[in-house]
Amino acid sequence: MKGRIYWLFLVPSVLVLIVFFLFPLLIMFYYSFLQRGVYGGFEPIENLKEYILNFLWLKNYIRVFDPLYIPIYLRSIYIAFLTTLICLFLGYPVAYYIAFKVKPERKILYLFFIIVPLWTSFLIRTYAWILILRDEGLVNLFLMKIGLINKPLPLLYNEFSVLLGLVYGELPFMILPIYASLERIDISLIEASKDLGADEFGTLKRVILPLTLPGIIVGVVIVFIPTLGSFIVSDLLGGAKSMLVGNLIQNQFMIARDKPFGSAIAFVLSAFVLLLLYIYRKFSGGKFEVL
Repeated sequence: MKGRIYWLFLVPSVLVLIVFFLFPLLIMFYYSFLQRGVYGGFEPIENLKEYILNFLWLKNYIRVFDPLYIPIYLRSIYIAFLTTLICLFLGYPVAYYIAFKVKPERKILYLFFIIVPLWTSFLIRTYAWILILRDEGLVNLFLMKIGLINKPLPLLYNEFSVLLGLVYGELPFMILPIYASLERIDISLIEASKDLGADEFGTLKRVILPLTLPGIIVGVVIVFIPTLGSFIVSDLLGGAKSMLVGNLIQNQFMIARDKPFGSAIAFVLSAFVLLLLYIYRKFSGGKFEVL
């Protein structure tokens, strides 16, 4: 009976994953082996045997590694790594403060302030950064009004604005898992460390950091992977000079109308993400431990 109830609750989730994830993924996988038509669409395959034997079906995947696109991939990895690093250095102190310095009855309020921006569309929040960072935006107008600058600073349409937008969007996803790990620490372990003569830094280094390592790893994973495929922030805040792999995929579908090549890039990116998850699985002892 319990097994039937388990499957009863599992079936809707499986159906959603099949219809909205697996099925579109299979369609894109099929597209990645086709060839773009002259005016978009797909080129008909007249001789399937020749198409297979001459490895024309791998043409899109070979093109993915064209030297023209390598700088875009490297820039995407660099931006994702830097975003994750900044989120970690900003998020850990915030999570630590909420877990150990804030009164228990006020922790919910602090967590509410962290979560509440997620209730608003990420697209709207990104547009808000345009109003803040542009030449006539709030930051430049304020700095000019108090006399710190004579002309507007170039805060928009560069890697700085892209990085700022990504950190702003992903920071809550770093804070929350680290906070959950910190909340699970037995206070008696910290007290024992201090009783044995360790100072605040020594306790943090030898007790708190090792115990919160699972939360740090989860935060790094759920920040790095979405950032790697992000395209909204770089499209709106970065301009043409800050193209990431997500923008490259978007352009193939929306502008170049080259769905086969865009699908091939998406699958190579997916394979890279799966490789990262495999490394994380090995690092976590062969199982996915969230917290």
